[in-house]
Amino acid sequence: MSRDDILNGIRGAMADVFDIDVDENIVTGDTTADDIEEWDSLSHIRLIVAVERKFKVKFTNKEIESLKRVGDLVALVGAKTAA
Repeated sequence: MSRDDILNGIRGAMADVFDIDVDENIVTGDTTADDIEEWDSLSHIRLIVAVERKFKVKFTNKEIESLKRVGDLVALVGAKTAA
């Protein structure tokens, strides 16, 4: 699965969880929670669960805590799905 496929899948999960329109201009690899008003601690958990379900992966607490931006999540999903 390509990085763009993963990013687009995450954008879809974000659109569902945050109930916003998400496109490549709004969400990039450099996007953080500070960039999206609806992204709070509860919605972060919901996003992680949605991404785990979408890509059929499971993250550890340490992996989740290390995520700082969307690009980190893309890389983590890529590593999990390549294994």
